[in-house]
Amino acid sequence: MASKIDLSGVGMTSQRTRNRLTDRLRSGGISNEALLDVIASTPRHLFVDEALAHRAYEDTALPIGYSQTISQPYIVARMTQAILALGQPKSILEIGTGSGYQSVILAQLMDDVYTVERISGLLEKAVSRFRLLGLNQIRYKYDDGQLGWPEKQPFDAIMVTASPREVPHELIAQLNPGGCMVVPVGTPGNQELTLIQRNEEGFSTEILEKVRFVPLLGGKN
Repeated sequence: MASKIDLSGVGMTSQRTRNRLTDRLRSGGISNEALLDVIASTPRHLFVDEALAHRAYEDTALPIGYSQTISQPYIVARMTQAILALGQPKSILEIGTGSGYQSVILAQLMDDVYTVERISGLLEKAVSRFRLLGLNQIRYKYDDGQLGWPEKQPFDAIMVTASPREVPHELIAQLNPGGCMVVPVGTPGNQELTLIQRNEEGFSTEILEKVRFVPLLGGKN
């Protein structure tokens, strides 16, 4: 029951522990203070199984079932900061809801968050967390994320939280002019976090850093 869930956390999930995490992120190059404040105030321990709650504020990815993970906090911050550095998007499409943690971070920084997940069991848990935290403005869809969300396009930004082998042009087409997409591109063991901007001449691409993500799969599960 929601009344029994501790949103503030104690011990290894306390605010002091969260602050240590943001200190590590700051020393690792995350400089957007609004983003750091959101990470510090968001109870990441709610997004993992109770048995892993004591590890929620380590800067590491953790399993969430269905062969998926909740991303390392640094990567969540890095991808979010890359988008915010280009302006303040009002609408963002997230491909791969997963635990819902990244969606919740985005919802506290942007007006409209649209998120698509292909694994129904993960989406159900994520939606329950959105409701628990009172973030009813997050719009979600159970579908093949490779298709994006054509009915809601265009978006100011798109974030892909699993790795396609090539840049997904179906998603790029759903960007607003001047919009951007951050996506890990490549094969297992050889992935690059890529920032793509849509401009008048077409698109520009910047490689941010090497990363490791689960592959972006099609269909629904």
